[in-house]
Amino acid sequence: MKLLFVHNNFPAQFRNLATALAGDVRVQMAAIGSDTARAMPGVSLHRYADVAPHTPAHSFSRRFDGETRRAEQVLYAATRLANDGFIPDLILVHPGWGENLPLRAVFPKAKIVVYCEYYYRAEGGDVGFDPEFPSIGVDGAVALDCKNASTLLALASCDAALSPTRWQKSTFPQDFQHKITVIHEGVDTDLFAPDPGAVLNLGDGLRLTAADEIVTYSARSLEPIRGFHSFMRTLPRVLEARPGAKIVIVGDDGVSYGVPPRKHPTWKAALLDELRGRIDERRVLFLGRLPYADYRRVLQISSAHVYLTYPFVLSWSLLEAMSVGCLVIGSDTAPVREMIDGDNGLLAPMFDRDALAKTIVGALADPEAHAIRRVRARNFVRDHFDARGVCTPKLIEWIGGLAAPRRLHEPEVGLAFPPRVEALRASGR
Repeated sequence: MKLLFVHNNFPAQFRNLATALAGDVRVQMAAIGSDTARAMPGVSLHRYADVAPHTPAHSFSRRFDGETRRAEQVLYAATRLANDGFIPDLILVHPGWGENLPLRAVFPKAKIVVYCEYYYRAEGGDVGFDPEFPSIGVDGAVALDCKNASTLLALASCDAALSPTRWQKSTFPQDFQHKITVIHEGVDTDLFAPDPGAVLNLGDGLRLTAADEIVTYSARSLEPIRGFHSFMRTLPRVLEARPGAKIVIVGDDGVSYGVPPRKHPTWKAALLDELRGRIDERRVLFLGRLPYADYRRVLQISSAHVYLTYPFVLSWSLLEAMSVGCLVIGSDTAPVREMIDGDNGLLAPMFDRDALAKTIVGALADPEAHAIRRVRARNFVRDHFDARGVCTPKLIEWIGGLAAPRRLHEPEVGLAFPPRVEALRASGR
């Protein structure tokens, strides 16, 4: 079987699948990605160069204009692959950047699977959720609809689609939901495991362990869509109520999804300015982006981990924190409620700073009362989101079924589980 991944930032959500299949001699894999794509063993990577727009586009079509220019580069890369004899049986593509647009024309016989991460809408999602920010207006709503153009074209022509969570699937138009199967890519529960002896060395003699009282927060970027502003506004009360506590914050100062603040270079600067004189900044440690090993140690020493998000794409970090056995305090929003039910973590209103602070303080005040939630959190992730033992075998079986009908005359129909995956599957993991 020949499998083609198309993702500008490959491997991204396809990493676990590509890793599992890399040792299967019956599977040939190739990937098309932009200059940011990273090579992986067993996958032939073909990069394309982004082309900047040469002419201005209407604000409604600006995103689609960029997507079509990217699609042109993917067209060239896919054509070169075809000319070299690589004709995929199945293609896995993320449609969010327009890379899907030329694939059916170049590979008309391939089964195409679209990764459905999120569908933009003016109501019920991230837009309009936060009362702190103004409405986008009618023009904004039209522009938001236009952001879905490439995704809609992908859904119209694909053979099947994939979404990581039930809530993310629910954001897509009802007419297309019958095409979408929910299978998460999973997390490495062996890597993200509890370690009571973990030590986080931060230099200058600062050494943190699980014996310390640590409130942790992590996000790719410190911005409102991940509740950074709400979390920061709890700190005056949390630090006052828990004089021995330290706050450890992981994340980049930039913006990944939203917009920067008007009067400050970053949301971190804006919130620190807002809270100046009300918190002891020496107890609030901003670590920036961390290597995976250090990030894991942050989770392993956490007394309470705060994960907040608008109704938007669920972060891997929530499942990683639960896998480590963190006591997670999550926002009472739909994506989080799919994972946290009160028995395996705590929920709190995202914009009620007093209630959120009270939940954090309560968790710190009586850790023994919440010890069982830590155990349940890890068990929940191991049972449902373990990459090697649950999610990847399920995904291999699913895509093997998609590819099999076209290859019924061949003895090696579909995909077999690599030995490591088969062993875990047989053990019930």
